Amino acid sequence: MTGPTDGLVSGPEDAFAEFGLSGVPGTDAFWATARTPASAPADGGGWTTLFLWRGSSASVGFESWSKPVPLHRWGATDCWYAEVHMPPRLRVTYQFLADDGAYADPFNPVGAGGDRSVVATPDAPHQPYWPLVSADDVLPVPRTRIRWASERLGGRRTVRVHPVGGGGPVVLLLDGDDWLYLHPAMTAFDAAVAAGAMPPVTLVFLPAKDREAEFGCGPELWEAVRDELPPLVARSGVPADWDRLVVAGQSLGGLSAMYAALEFPDLVSRVACQSPSFWWAPGALQRADPLDGPVGGAVAERLREHPDLSALRIAFDVGEHETRMLPHCELAETLTERAGATVRVSRSPSGHDRAGWRHALLRDVAWALAR
Repeated sequence: MTGPTDGLVSGPEDAFAEFGLSGVPGTDAFWATARTPASAPADGGGWTTLFLWRGSSASVGFESWSKPVPLHRWGATDCWYAEVHMPPRLRVTYQFLADDGAYADPFNPVGAGGDRSVVATPDAPHQPYWPLVSADDVLPVPRTRIRWASERLGGRRTVRVHPVGGGGPVVLLLDGDDWLYLHPAMTAFDAAVAAGAMPPVTLVFLPAKDREAEFGCGPELWEAVRDELPPLVARSGVPADWDRLVVAGQSLGGLSAMYAALEFPDLVSRVACQSPSFWWAPGALQRADPLDGPVGGAVAERLREHPDLSALRIAFDVGEHETRMLPHCELAETLTERAGATVRVSRSPSGHDRAGWRHALLRDVAWALAR
């Protein structure tokens, strides 16, 4: 992983000209035209990206890519800045961390929820169909909602259901609230189907109440999905084809989707998973370093039993900057293909970050549904 560095610049006039900014930092004229983050080619490769903050002391916190980077004050002004070295092809979620809380970037129009923003290096691939939304935008949510009081899982949760293009095969989105309130998956799927990039589908946004408990390799979640959820969706009146179900999950959700394909093959035979937590094994979360265990974890151990996965169609995607995740995922990908599954493997320009998984989510769901 390439980590960030920050540096100082000198000279008050047009100090940030290389980033396309003009004026003296901290003046009203400067703030009136400031738009960041802004990137310039870095010596030795990659990018130097400028972050600006107006106010008091703060740092830039990145999601799973690096430690927070402190901002430097420009003289005695209210201008705080950092120049962060970023590797080629990176899309990452970040926020400003101040004494009184965490904030989205007021100079960046690309948001992810109310207190986060997204930055991409100039060479990061475009993410088609995902709309540009700011941190102040309220994302649309499906009109159909289901109150699910699960006997197997306990408690109550709200499941949202959205027919895209009239509805069709169910796409079960694990961590559904993230795809509702942080990243506008409903709008993105609508756009992809309208463009002919995938067939009509029915999105089922499944929130997690306890990710570690529900997404570990245990049967309760998938027994509940199999036995309890389809009748509830049917009663909502939204068309839903469960025979061509696609399960989409990320991180522990990706692990859970793979577990379902192994242990519930009659239910789950199409999977799109991004950065699946294949380091997981019983007790791994209690270790000081959960990733420092047997490569491939419990999934690799199960795959070595040579299950017949000839009916499985599965897409794996991992962030290319997730260097410690790659060995776990690579082994599981290889063993899955050896077990007879139809496998698609890709790497996204990101770390362990939902902002980097967005394109793979749409693309791999479409691939999983291809006949």
